[in-house]
Amino acid sequence: MIRTFGLAAASAVLILASQPADAADDELVKAQAGTWLLAPESGAKGCRLTFETSPATGGYAISGADACATALPPLAKATAWNFSDDGSLTLIDATQKVIARFQEEEGSPWESEEGDPMWLLPAVGDADHVPTIASLAGTWQIQQPDGKAVCSVTLSSDTDQDGTPKMSLGGDCPADIRDLKLSLWVMEGFGLVMMGTDGSSLSFDMRPDGSFQISEEEEGEPMVLVRKQGG
Repeated sequence: MIRTFGLAAASAVLILASQPADAADDELVKAQAGTWLLAPESGAKGCRLTFETSPATGGYAISGADACATALPPLAKATAWNFSDDGSLTLIDATQKVIARFQEEEGSPWESEEGDPMWLLPAVGDADHVPTIASLAGTWQIQQPDGKAVCSVTLSSDTDQDGTPKMSLGGDCPADIRDLKLSLWVMEGFGLVMMGTDGSSLSFDMRPDGSFQISEEEEGEPMVLVRKQGG
C-alpha cells in the first residue's frame, strides 16, 4: 500500500550512518524528487506539483504550481519545497513563507498538518483525486496477474463502532485468505488495507486504471484487486 511512500525516504535516512551528511541530504532530496499529487482527503479534485532537485530560495525548486490555481489556489504560489528540522515537508512561496506543511508517520503517506486534511502522494497515472470509501464500496475480485479469479470481496461503506468500514470475503476464498479473518478496510491515499480481527492485514496499491495490486511488502504470490462488473 501507501507504505511504499515512506520507504524511499527511510532508506535515504539510513545512509546517514555510512556517508557524509551532504551525501545523505542529496540522496534524501533525490528520493523525494518527482511528480506529486496534492489532494484533499475528502476526494475533491487536487493538483500536481513536480519537486525538482535544483536549488531555489528556501529549498528546492517546484514546477507546475500554476495547475493548482483552480483546485487548490494557495498552492499555486508554491515555488520551493524543503524538509524542516522536525522531519516535516514544507511548501514555500517566493517570500519564503510556508504555505503548507506535511508530516509522515511510518507506514503512512504525507498528510497535511493544518487546514482541511490533504494527502501528498506520488502521482498515479492521470488521477487528480484520491478514492474515497463511498467510491470504492461494492464487490471486488482478487485475481492472479493473468486474470484467474482467486475470490470475491465485498467492501462496505457501513462502519463499526469506531467508524472503520466493514468488509466480507466470499465463500470462494481459499484457506490462506480466509485465515486472515479480514473484516475491516481503510484507505490511505492510494493505498487500500484490509484488516483482520487478529491483527493480520492485506495491503494493496492503486494502479493507474483504478484497480489495485498487492503491495510489494506483502509476502506470497502477486495478486490484483479488480472491481467486479455491476459490483
